Amino acid sequence: MSSIPGFPPKSVITHLRVEGFVALIAAVTTYWFLGGNWWLFAVLLLAPDLSFFGLYAGETAGAKIYNLAHTYAVPALLGAIGWFGGVFWLTEVALIWVAHIGLDRALGYGLKYPGVAHHTHLGLIGPARKAARSADAR
Repeated sequence: MSSIPGFPPKSVITHLRVEGFVALIAAVTTYWFLGGNWWLFAVLLLAPDLSFFGLYAGETAGAKIYNLAHTYAVPALLGAIGWFGGVFWLTEVALIWVAHIGLDRALGYGLKYPGVAHHTHLGLIGPARKAARSADAR
């Protein structure tokens, strides 16, 4: 995929995916260490993907909404507010959110390119990825 303009080389993609896996492990370990509620974890792990419904507002707006829900900055801020404000449940939610983002990155799902379906900062996904693999096989 590194031969496709606009995508990083495979080594960079691999680095970003490993980084996501490390974030996932760190978030889950911290959640466990703090004694987080595992039922809450299970219920909220996929909650950030509800941002996918932002696509109903259009591809560009949907990508912006999705990316806002899939960047580490928002849960980091939420976690800091929860930790320093003594609101433990905010810290739990932030750790679950970081775990979700890390899982997505580890699996190859990245931030979406506004206005371009099936393109992320980690490469092609979905039908575009299948089409690229079919073209490479020819």
